[in-house]
Amino acid sequence: MASVADFASWAGRQSPAELAEPFTYVVGLDGRLRLAPRRSEHVACAGGAAVLGAGEIGFVREAGRWAVGEVSNQSTGYCPDVTSWPAVARALDVVPLRRPAAFTHEVVFRRCPACAEHNIVREADFVCVFCGGDLPEAWNVDVDVDVADVGRSGRP
Repeated sequence: MASVADFASWAGRQSPAELAEPFTYVVGLDGRLRLAPRRSEHVACAGGAAVLGAGEIGFVREAGRWAVGEVSNQSTGYCPDVTSWPAVARALDVVPLRRPAAFTHEVVFRRCPACAEHNIVREADFVCVFCGGDLPEAWNVDVDVDVADVGRSGRP
């Protein structure tokens, strides 16, 4: 989306039922917002390319204008860090769409150094749900991992 006209045209093609639910979004490396139905995969929405941000987004009408009602970084395809917000905000500002000051729902993703599985950290419990190993405090999902020593069970 490059303009409010682009967004209005896109929204006009959606059914009321679709507009009532959040959508899948990505922000491409070009800074543009891309939208797809919620049941779509983020990686497909991005055409398999790297992204600056990804998650789910919902829209509302306010005073006759479209605005962002909710937005998250919830994407298990990309597992974006909460620090991806500035890229998302810039993409929304380009359209321009009124938006919140930050994600309305933040998801904390970490990859386990012991078993290489991706985790969603809940209630600040930085423990891998797969192997019980400690998860790092800093986001590490896109950091290369050497899984040569990981066996068929996914454990070292």
